[in-house]
Amino acid sequence: MPDFVAITPQRLVASIADDLDARAGHRLIAVDGADAAAPVALAELLAAEVRERGGAAEVISTHDFVRPASLRLEFGRTDEMSYRDTWFDFPALRREVLDALRTHDRWLPALWDERHDRSARTPVRTAHPRTVLVVAGPMLLGRGLDFDVTVRLDMSESALRRRTTEDELWTIAPLLAFAHEHPETPTYHLRWDHPDRPALLVSER
Repeated sequence: MPDFVAITPQRLVASIADDLDARAGHRLIAVDGADAAAPVALAELLAAEVRERGGAAEVISTHDFVRPASLRLEFGRTDEMSYRDTWFDFPALRREVLDALRTHDRWLPALWDERHDRSARTPVRTAHPRTVLVVAGPMLLGRGLDFDVTVRLDMSESALRRRTTEDELWTIAPLLAFAHEHPETPTYHLRWDHPDRPALLVSER
């Protein structure tokens, strides 16, 4: 059975930052979690910790790498397979962020403006030495994306229902199905039903 231990968000962030300090070159981190888990908020805490230690760090939200509405909503606003497969532009994320940082020392902060459904028109940024990019959002793991460190924020279905807005409840079923069908062992596996009191997986018994 999995063995989880309580950990504060501050201690979690410090532990991940220690891990990053031990790694050479640019570092790419995934914080995988449903929107209800607020993965971007944890990513921002981690980036702030890296900067506090004198490093360069930025956060990228998968919601800035969505496909145009004509593709996302082709089969309706609440189509579950579209949410899983065509909502987020993971190939672009790989090309413009992961591969670009490692190969060309640059990266694109945002590709598409989800709210206004138009190009984000964000200029490419040049990376500082040993840049940390924290990519945060749903369904990042299980995509074959090559991250150096991965963090998974697991929430039970009941917790997801408590913390998901009513108009987004339809996303819960595809989120749970994708996680079940694409298991990937993260570097840091968290129980996140109560984000102020998370628990970290330390072993499988």
